[in-house]
Amino acid sequence: MPQRTARLVLVTPDGAVVGSLPPFPVDVPWWQEVESVVRAAREQHRVDVTILRLLEATRDQGPGGEVTYLAEVAKPVPAQVWTGKTEAHPLRQAYAKPGGPAADLAWAQRVLAGHGLAPTARPVQIRSWNLSSVWRIPIGRHSAWLKVVPPFLAHEAAIITALAGRHVPTLLGHDEGGRALLAEIPGEDMYEATLPQLLAMVTLLVDIQASWIGRVEELRAMRLPDWRGPSLSGAIADVVRRTGRELSADEQASLLGFVDGLAARFAELEACGLPDTLVHGDCHPGNFRGTGQEFTLLDWGDSGIGHPLLDQSAFLEVVPPQQAKTVRDHWNGEWLARVPGCDPTRAAALLAPIATARRAVIYQMFLDNIEPSERIYHRGDPADWLRQTAALVKNRAN
Repeated sequence: MPQRTARLVLVTPDGAVVGSLPPFPVDVPWWQEVESVVRAAREQHRVDVTILRLLEATRDQGPGGEVTYLAEVAKPVPAQVWTGKTEAHPLRQAYAKPGGPAADLAWAQRVLAGHGLAPTARPVQIRSWNLSSVWRIPIGRHSAWLKVVPPFLAHEAAIITALAGRHVPTLLGHDEGGRALLAEIPGEDMYEATLPQLLAMVTLLVDIQASWIGRVEELRAMRLPDWRGPSLSGAIADVVRRTGRELSADEQASLLGFVDGLAARFAELEACGLPDTLVHGDCHPGNFRGTGQEFTLLDWGDSGIGHPLLDQSAFLEVVPPQQAKTVRDHWNGEWLARVPGCDPTRAAALLAPIATARRAVIYQMFLDNIEPSERIYHRGDPADWLRQTAALVKNRAN
C-alpha cells in the first residue's frame, strides 16, 4: 500500500481560516480513515484537530499519496499561510462544516444521559468522508458508536429498528437527521471468516430476508430504495446513458442490448419463484462482526427492496475461490428450504449483470449527492461497474 501523507488546512469553529500544517505521514493509507490523522497531528504538531472533509488529493484515487483535509481547531495555533478558499456548497453535510461534529457529539451525550450513561474519556474520531462520520465514545470499559450519514442513507436507523432482535446493531438512539448512536458489538470484523462462518452468515441473511417476504410496503414506508424490475431498469438505463462516453464502443453496444432486454430478463427472473424482499445492499464478510458462530450484520445504509440474491455477488466476490461453490450451494439450499420449487441457480445467473449494473447505479447516486471535492472517492466507479456488466453480458452471449 502506498503511504498517505496528510496536509491539514485549519479553521476555527466560526469558519475562520487559521492556515495549514506542513504535510506529515500517517499510518493508515485509506483516505476516509482519520483516526491516524488526528493522532499524528497531536503527536507531530501538538495540535488537537477534528477532520471535517477532504479538500484535494495528488492521486486520482486512494489509497495513499498526499491528501489535504479541512480540519477544525478550538482556537488559532501557529500555522503556515494558506491562500486557498473554503467556499460553501449546497451538498455539504453538516458534519463536514465547522461546528458540525461538536453538535453531533453533544446530541450523542444527551442520548447517553437518557440511558444513565456518560463518556468517560475523549471521543475518538474514526472516519469522515462523503458517506459517514463515525466516532467511538468510551464509556468505562465499553464504547458507544456515533454514526452520522447523509440523507440518502438515513433509512439505516429505521431498518435497524425494524430488525431489532435479529442479529443487527442495538440502537441507543437516532434522529431524522441521519444520526444514530449504537451500542458496542463484541468481537471482530469477519474479513477472514472460515468456511463454517461464511455458511452461518448466509443462513443469517436468508433468515432475515425470508421474514420480509410479502412486506414490501413496510419497506417502502421506511423510504428504502426500490430495486425491483421497473425502477431498477430505469435507473440502469439512465446510468448507461450518462456514462457512455467513458466506455468503449463495444461496451456501449453490449450495454444498450442489455438495457433493451431488461424487461424480458426480469420476467424470467420472476418465473424463478423468489419474491422481492429486503436487500442488505453491501453484504460481505467484513460487514459481519462477532466471534465463533455469533454475528451481527452491520451497515444497513445501502439496503433496499429487490431480489434477495442481489446480495450474493458482493459476498461471493471476496470468498476464496475454492470455497465459492460450497457457499453458493448452501445459499441455494437455504432458499429452496424456504421457498420450495424456486430456482435460485437460474435466478443467480440472470441477476449477475443486473447486480453489477445496480452497483453502477448506487455509485452514480453517491456522485449526484455529494459535493465536488469529495467525488474523487467514487468518480470512476459507475464506469468500472458498467464495464463489468458489459463483460458479463458478452460472456453470456458467447
